[in-house]
Amino acid sequence: MTREDAWGLLTEYTRSESLRKHALAVEACLRAYAHKFGEDENVWGITGLIHDFDYEKFPTAEEHPYKGNEILAERGWPEEIRRAIMSHAEYTGVKRESRLEKTLFACDELAGFITASALVKPGKSLAEVEAKSVRKKMKDKAFARSVNRDDIVNGAAELGVDLEEHIAFCIEAMKGVAKELGLEGTQNAPPSA
Repeated sequence: MTREDAWGLLTEYTRSESLRKHALAVEACLRAYAHKFGEDENVWGITGLIHDFDYEKFPTAEEHPYKGNEILAERGWPEEIRRAIMSHAEYTGVKRESRLEKTLFACDELAGFITASALVKPGKSLAEVEAKSVRKKMKDKAFARSVNRDDIVNGAAELGVDLEEHIAFCIEAMKGVAKELGLEGTQNAPPSA
């Protein structure tokens, strides 16, 4: 499977620009971790890119990611990718065992939270986001309330990385695709402190 195959699948099922951007953010985080861990960057990136491809059409816990897994199986996608996608949703009962599975879970909610953190910065830029400020915002239950903080904390723990280092790592990974995420900032943004 190629990245083009994955992008085609994502765009076939996902019209929402924000969901597509989330997929790109998670892909960036997984590719960076694959590089760090000496894993297959293409497989990991593709997994991040399509992990929620079915969510827009099948948003309930009864359907997502089950329907997506059926579609992937019908189209011949590898078990490694399908299993990782199934394991990223706690309620499926698919235990996260591989490093890919643990990394997808660790990056999914965090990528959304980092995006939300960037969007409230004056310049709407990832360049303005720091791990410490993300940690502080995690304590504010009203901010990005749909993001599961426990998943962020538990994901880092399962991956065996320090939470603040994990946040900083994902911020850096997402900076590489800031333009695609719409988080490269505005021209007149104040300089970052």
